[in-house]
Amino acid sequence: MDDPNCDPVRLHRTLRRFWAVNGAVSRWGRVYRNHVRPALARSTGPVRILDIGCGGGDVLRRLVRLARRDGFAVEGVGIDPDPRAWAAASSGAPVDGVSFRAAASGELVAAGERFDAVVSNHLLHHLDAVSLEAVLADSQTLATRVCVHSDIARSRLAYAAFAVCAAPIAPGTFLRVDGLRSIRRSYTRDELAARLPRGWLAEQPAAFRLLAVHRTWRFGVRPDEEAPA
Repeated sequence: MDDPNCDPVRLHRTLRRFWAVNGAVSRWGRVYRNHVRPALARSTGPVRILDIGCGGGDVLRRLVRLARRDGFAVEGVGIDPDPRAWAAASSGAPVDGVSFRAAASGELVAAGERFDAVVSNHLLHHLDAVSLEAVLADSQTLATRVCVHSDIARSRLAYAAFAVCAAPIAPGTFLRVDGLRSIRRSYTRDELAARLPRGWLAEQPAAFRLLAVHRTWRFGVRPDEEAPA
């Protein structure tokens, strides 16, 4: 999928079929309850969620639906520098308040945009050291409440389980080969922690999941009471 010359039809199918993989393994319902919703609850007006490297857009759509169900007036923005991903996300089922852009995080920083929550899904392992540092720095600048980057926790069991479970939905896509390659390239918790800058935490909420989390607030502390992050 990272190859700019890959089969565009198979790539589009892969991006549009990510919802099945993410729904099974990414645990965004738990991430929303534990990290995103508490951050949004600290806002008194409309809230904004940014998804960096949004792929097919399914994670952002789910988060916006969850937030709206909880009574938030919410806008979701998904960005991806690959116009092919933007096309796949934009062609999905429309959700009120959700939009997608072919853009990188640095462009939003330059434009002075801000979001209550900045998230990503399966992005970090695609980035080299320089790009990882840039995305994390951009995330901190863009987020007024919380950043949550979710990724795979590398293990032999994760590799074996995905090799079997992805087979039924993989035909005609890059899902299986890209997924296995992604597991090989992903981090353990200790490896991720070693790469995160000060103020970020590496969490492992489930056996095969990692989170890189940065908050500009702490539970029980009002934003105007706390020191700068």
